[in-house]
Amino acid sequence: MSGNYIFPEDTLPTEPAVPSGLEKVLKRFIIAAGIILTAELIWLLAVSPCMPLSKVDVIGIPELDKAFVLAAAGIENKSSYLSVNARLAEQALKTLCQVGSAEVIKRFPDSVRIILEGRKAVALALVPIDGRLHPVFFDREGVVFKIGTGWPEPETVAAPLPIISGLAFDQPLLGTRLDPMFHKLFSAVEAIAFSAPELLAAISEIKINRKAYDGYDLTLYPAHFPVRVRLEAELQEDKLRYVLLMLDVIAVQENPVEEIDFRSSTASYTVKEVTPGY
Repeated sequence: MSGNYIFPEDTLPTEPAVPSGLEKVLKRFIIAAGIILTAELIWLLAVSPCMPLSKVDVIGIPELDKAFVLAAAGIENKSSYLSVNARLAEQALKTLCQVGSAEVIKRFPDSVRIILEGRKAVALALVPIDGRLHPVFFDREGVVFKIGTGWPEPETVAAPLPIISGLAFDQPLLGTRLDPMFHKLFSAVEAIAFSAPELLAAISEIKINRKAYDGYDLTLYPAHFPVRVRLEAELQEDKLRYVLLMLDVIAVQENPVEEIDFRSSTASYTVKEVTPGY
């Protein structure tokens, strides 16, 4: 009994389909596109980051020459995206006396942007140099970043600038840093300059009085009162307001006051000795 079964060996082999011309073109296009894309990725990811930088922007502190900034950051003509260490470059730039902060941004695959912010003057001292007094400008960290008669640019000044006296200078140089114990004073001066500049405008001079063993206290010289004001090392906005209020009260007294001492919890003052006949 044969039945109507069809066995595999009874089937005829079929010929493979011949691709059309359009399919051939599409395959060639896809292969070519894949090769081009692969080449571009290799160039973008492997070659470009190793090539010299195509663009380096330096923003901020226009008085600093771009070549000088790049040299300080360790960026050369042959530097590449991979060879630039942004963190080390930032640290190197922050050592420049004019630079308060620095940010180095690497933009893949072949560009770098350097953003600099200059130091802001919060106080100045008059220092004898070559027989003449010259202004020396300090920032909030007590760093000397400008010396000479030229006033800093307005955007780099936390005006008004009080005169600081009592500092010992042999020969101030750009980049000179004061003792860290003075940082708190200069930071306080900057804070008051921004929050209540009228208070600093009422003080013409702040004198630092070094103590015999360690530390210091302050003597303030008001701009419109011939009275010395003694304070502890810490300068505070509220305390300064109170000092100026007390000066207004004392100004109407008959006996002229020579000095007010606020270094203790209770303020005390010294009356000027008046010579008989005057």
